[in-house]
Amino acid sequence: MGRGALLLKLELRSNPEALCGVRGALGSLVENLGFPEEESRSIVRAVDEALANVIRHAYGNHKEKPIEISIRRIEERHAGMQKEALEILLEDQGVPIDRKKLKGRELHDVRPGGLGLHFIRESMDAVEFRRSKGKNQLRLLKYLLVAPPSRGGRV
Repeated sequence: MGRGALLLKLELRSNPEALCGVRGALGSLVENLGFPEEESRSIVRAVDEALANVIRHAYGNHKEKPIEISIRRIEERHAGMQKEALEILLEDQGVPIDRKKLKGRELHDVRPGGLGLHFIRESMDAVEFRRSKGKNQLRLLKYLLVAPPSRGGRV
């Protein structure tokens, strides 16, 4: 996971007030990488939901626990091809994730809560959970859009 060009690294506390700054920094970054506005908002919403889940579930709403976010531009093999991707890695030292409980509820089940995981999976191309060296790690991956080569004529 340590490969690729580091674009942004944030170290924050598990205080919901910090999420505004993360949304702003990430929003600017993904727009500068060329993601369309709707996709940029979707990526920011996915990370915001993931951080809210860390605060709520891993840390039980304690406001002073550490969270690290590393954002890299990487090369990833997908469907037999090398693709450029944005990798967002969230790390916390909270309660280990129970993978059996990682189920987003159905959208037609209308009630508060429970849609964060659905939004995360819908927004990202890959979502991976693991525990390593006493830390929960959530790896989010979004493939970068590559413009087709110019043909060199008039349009």
